[in-house]
Amino acid sequence: MAMERANLLNMAKLSIKGLIESALSFGRTLDSDYPPLQQFFVVMEHCLKHGLRVKKSFLGFNKSLWGPLELVEKLCPEAAEISASVRDLPGLKTPLGRARAWLRLALMQKRLADYLRLLITRKDLLSDFYENSALMLEEEGAVIVGLLVGLNVIDANLCVKGEDLDSQVGVIDFSMYLKNDIDDYRSEERNSQIASILDQKNYLAIAKNNIIKLQEENQQLRSENTLILLKTQQHLELTQGDVSVERDTYKQSRQGLDEMYNEVRRQLKEECQLRQDVENELVVQVSMKQEMELAMKLLEKDIHEKQDTLIGLRQQLDEVKAINVEMYQKMQSSDEEMKKKNDVISRLEEKTNQITATMKQLEQRLQEAERHRTSAEEGTRRFKLDFANKADSLQRQIEHREKQLQQLETDLKIEREWRQTLQNDLHRERDSVAQLSTEALQINGLKKEFHRLQDENVQLKTICEDQEKALEELGSKLSESKLKIEDIKEANKALQGGQVWLKDKEATHCKLCEKEFSISRRKHHCRNCGEIFCNSCSDNELPLPASPKPVRVCDTCHALLLQRCSSNPT
Repeated sequence: MAMERANLLNMAKLSIKGLIESALSFGRTLDSDYPPLQQFFVVMEHCLKHGLRVKKSFLGFNKSLWGPLELVEKLCPEAAEISASVRDLPGLKTPLGRARAWLRLALMQKRLADYLRLLITRKDLLSDFYENSALMLEEEGAVIVGLLVGLNVIDANLCVKGEDLDSQVGVIDFSMYLKNDIDDYRSEERNSQIASILDQKNYLAIAKNNIIKLQEENQQLRSENTLILLKTQQHLELTQGDVSVERDTYKQSRQGLDEMYNEVRRQLKEECQLRQDVENELVVQVSMKQEMELAMKLLEKDIHEKQDTLIGLRQQLDEVKAINVEMYQKMQSSDEEMKKKNDVISRLEEKTNQITATMKQLEQRLQEAERHRTSAEEGTRRFKLDFANKADSLQRQIEHREKQLQQLETDLKIEREWRQTLQNDLHRERDSVAQLSTEALQINGLKKEFHRLQDENVQLKTICEDQEKALEELGSKLSESKLKIEDIKEANKALQGGQVWLKDKEATHCKLCEKEFSISRRKHHCRNCGEIFCNSCSDNELPLPASPKPVRVCDTCHALLLQRCSSNPT
């Protein structure tokens, strides 16, 4: 069986080689009367019959080629037309005639090598028709199928209906393959031509397979793009609904705030009238306090102390602000669900309504405290002016005041009593200022929370805009399919040179920066080393020996190639 396989392989090589050489020299389409073509079909018939199992029937034993060839219809739907046309031919009565007609139609279709390749790959099905040592189940069958690719160069126009394919006798004519030295020399030249043609055909087949893979990848990308568009549209609709609800709540809260503002204006008018009454009373008190120089000095000291306390309170406010900033940064790290945020927003809106009322009350109290303070400062200024004017008069009246020391001692007792009352009033004012500061801190915290929620809404909008931009970039990249086909050709050239071309599925991070690939960060092959990088790490173009045009190259290969060019200027 091994010797038979070797002999059939050699005969197949000779017949295919002779057919291609004669067809190229003939230069026209071949018909069924062409002798090398007839010998080719005879050799193929012997190759397919080798090791074929014998099937029992009512008339005896029978070897049929039509059984395994009929399986091609199941493996490749394109072969259904050939098998259907073979069954419909009226002149064919035996399975052998149908098999011969099938071989001729497959050759005219230029798919004989493809159909037999599919048949050889399914050895589990062929084992039902062939023995274990048959040619179709061994390596010789794969070699013959590879040689059949060269027959795609031949154009044949065969008439199957008029021939008597059932009764033909398949005898190999060896006289056609006996040649002299001159023919051997010519055959060597033709062999070189045939080898180049076969290489071109193999290259075209590989390119076709790569193009089919790229088309499948484009379809997958398009389906992914449609899914991303649907998700983004749903997300935008949800965000728009949330924004509309927030606008309605803001309008309602704004109406309540306007009503509260009108009420506050009325209260301000009443307080202005009270202020005028208090100012009149203060004028009376200022006239009574012209002789209280010592008390005013003490008041000035107390004012300085108040200023120190205010500075301390401001420092505490700065510390509280720093703490709030830290809390804000911590809040950014925690991502809560949208449902909880909506509940928190509704509660915060209720709190804001309450806080606005408390804010107005606190602002009123602060205004009252500031009014008292301004009135006290105006009184001190007036006292200072009066004291400056009376300094000269006091120097003149020193002699008279020495006589009135006894009266002043009594006055000092009265002034001490006034001092105690003023100190008590200052303590009360300090307590009220502390309460107001705590309430102001609470209000600032609530305001920051409200601003934080607004910032989160703005961030969500920016994320949506970034996704839309990413989708636009994907659309522009899909339109560059022609450039990808050129990249594939360059990749095939690189593969012929012995380079390893890394698959897209094997790379999830950039080899240089180790950043993860995503929709916005695309994958790019280096045409020199074959590895996968991001756009920023492979944004270089240089001409390579495999391609005279400038090609995308990574940063490391770019540096190496530049060093080589600088060291070898030739």
